[in-house]
Amino acid sequence: MKFGLRTPSLKRSLKARTTGRAKKAVKKALLPGYGRKGAGWVKNPKKAAYNKVYKKTSFSIWDLFK
Repeated sequence: MKFGLRTPSLKRSLKARTTGRAKKAVKKALLPGYGRKGAGWVKNPKKAAYNKVYKKTSFSIWDLFK
């Protein structure tokens, strides 16, 4: 588990920004529960719990500039 500052990845941040809006729209139309709040707890509770703790115990370099 990571505590403290997360290492920034330019490759991953660019990928996150350029993921197509159309791709998300198709998934939302086809998959029930896609993009809904709390759906992660139903699909994979172990991963959802890990992600919740990770988000609370680490921070991004960009959070320092807010």
